Amino acid sequence: MSSSLFPRTPALSGDDAAAKRREIRACFHATFDRYEQLFEVLTSDAAYYEKPISLRHPLIFYFGHTATFFINKLLLAGMIESRIEPRFESMFAVGVDEMSWDDLDAAHYDWPSVEAVRAYRRQVRAAVDGVIEHMPLALPIDWDAPAWVVLMGIEHERIHLETSSVLIRQHALKHVRPHPAWQPWRIDGAAPAGAPMNGLVAIPAGEVSLGKTDASYGWDNEYGHHVAHVPAFQAARHLVSNAEFLEFVEAGGYADDAWWDAEGRAWKDYAGATQPTFWRRTDAGWRLRLMLEEVPMQWNWPVEVNNLEAAAFCAWKAARAGLPVRLPSEDEWVRLYDHAGLDEVPADAPAQANLHLDHAASSCPVDHFKQGELYDVVGNVWQWTQTPIYPFDGFRVHPLYDDFTTPTFDGRHTLFKGGAWISAGNESRRSARYAFRRHFFQHAGFRYVVGEPVSISETTVHSSNYETDKLLSEYAEFHYGDTHFGVENFPRALADLAIRAMGSLPARSALDLGCAAGRSSFELARHFEQVVGIDFSARFIGLGVQMQEQGRLRYTFAEEGELVSYHERTLTDLGLDGLRDKVAFFQGDACNLKPNFTGYDLILAANLIDRLYSPAKFLDHAHQRLNPGGLLMIATPCTWLEEHTPRAEWIGGFKRDGENFTTLDGLKAHLGAHFRLVEGPLEVPFVLRETRRKFQHTLSEVTIWERK
Repeated sequence: MSSSLFPRTPALSGDDAAAKRREIRACFHATFDRYEQLFEVLTSDAAYYEKPISLRHPLIFYFGHTATFFINKLLLAGMIESRIEPRFESMFAVGVDEMSWDDLDAAHYDWPSVEAVRAYRRQVRAAVDGVIEHMPLALPIDWDAPAWVVLMGIEHERIHLETSSVLIRQHALKHVRPHPAWQPWRIDGAAPAGAPMNGLVAIPAGEVSLGKTDASYGWDNEYGHHVAHVPAFQAARHLVSNAEFLEFVEAGGYADDAWWDAEGRAWKDYAGATQPTFWRRTDAGWRLRLMLEEVPMQWNWPVEVNNLEAAAFCAWKAARAGLPVRLPSEDEWVRLYDHAGLDEVPADAPAQANLHLDHAASSCPVDHFKQGELYDVVGNVWQWTQTPIYPFDGFRVHPLYDDFTTPTFDGRHTLFKGGAWISAGNESRRSARYAFRRHFFQHAGFRYVVGEPVSISETTVHSSNYETDKLLSEYAEFHYGDTHFGVENFPRALADLAIRAMGSLPARSALDLGCAAGRSSFELARHFEQVVGIDFSARFIGLGVQMQEQGRLRYTFAEEGELVSYHERTLTDLGLDGLRDKVAFFQGDACNLKPNFTGYDLILAANLIDRLYSPAKFLDHAHQRLNPGGLLMIATPCTWLEEHTPRAEWIGGFKRDGENFTTLDGLKAHLGAHFRLVEGPLEVPFVLRETRRKFQHTLSEVTIWERK
């Protein structure tokens, strides 16, 4: 492969494991280097700490985030034995998508110095290099293989290469400077006449098939299968250019609410938008903000807007042309790809598209890269669709990244397709499926189509409004569903025990650690002023958040075989509806919590410690999270399994010096210096329903400890 090309992500197949190992290492270093090179465009350390936009962290977070991702995933996979810098690997762990568990409160972050993060990245580079050198490697690589985890880290960093470049583009100009590695497309004149006239191309009907089958790395949402027949439609020959979008702006499109749906109007009014966000109106005329500079408006380049602006333009265009103009569906974009006869980016030659950083660090004229009868089916800028992301039939999450896509199956995240000039690796492929909130900005524009409306069933959820994931449904039922065999609801029983144990102690705040679907958080809020629920899995948190935001959960439950029952549970029916404002949910690692999670009067850790990779790390620091006199309540079935906790990390359930050493013995050993046991051990039963006739009955050992 040419040394001038940004390396493609290694294929999963091959017949030479040693060569594949060298290829993975080279790709890792090239990606790590390129990401650090992106931050070289910042003019000073101050640029790392001032937020480009209020809805994101400052850039120092993203500088550290991709490195901590490697360490957190390698640790979770058991491929490394210890952390490098626990504080960083907590602080930089979770990004922002405006989920309810996102944490944007600047007071929670004591950001480290830029040089400290650079030094940390050097340590991570060395650690990952060592993993690549010594990991077992068999071909082809499957998603249970150690090499998959390394490829996951590489692809994750390539995603952030793109998303961080957008934030830099939104940064104040004083904070950025031109850089030889990030040169834009050669700049043409600013005459509107330079933009091509758009036209429509007839796309015949055809069948599309989606679902990843090729030997390349993929994210969970790409797997499974989906087949659809796409009726004939017409598609714009070019992406909508700045010149074509100018007609909408000059026609008062931003001021006229008629073209905007309710979500679009709310965003437009909130943002005060009167033009695309990267346009600048000056006395000398329009200018265009690129990543590192402002230039005269490039009218023949694609306009870059969010999904709401693209949809408003289509509504205006439809009324003006008297045609059913709209954004394409995902299936229609795939039909364009197939009709154009496209193939993947070659491994050893530049892409025949403005893609994969093969040509420039900006978009380019919409009539430069011809692909079949169309231009820019792939590359230049991402193309918004009207399709909210949904799971294909057969979808399953990767066990090391269960919240890559699942939190976005909410109807609020819309797919865009085709990739942009900076889209590399997985992002550049036909199978790529990335979705963002409709008001977000990326390097994204759009192409309109003309055709009959696509039905809701083909574009929104492709599933019912009921949760169908087996594990999530079981936990929804366990937390909010029926009781069985006279056994009290377990989350409520624990909350009742905790509230009784508190007596007249202060009840300002409680931490529900390992909150899962969140029932105990709501129950604790009957007594406490504020309750924070934290769980490692965003999928579980999503159930609590949905209950908090909507006041109800819907899910299907397996009865027998393929037969299911449908359930709806509400906070009102449970007598908990008035407590929503007292509860907040966050994603977090109990072994490495952020420092701001402290000052609690109660910590409840329900069925948690025997599922942690290092329960001692939680237990040895629990006192730092509690106020003096506060209570720590631990419930555990003492089910120690190496699939959750390495044998060396068990705190009990084994022989020591020839004698039994129980979990309670371990708790006393770890907690004795800072706590005294005030109640227990108690046995609290719970029943987990699997099917109509299959239940698990378990006894959880409960102990209550007072911080000295």
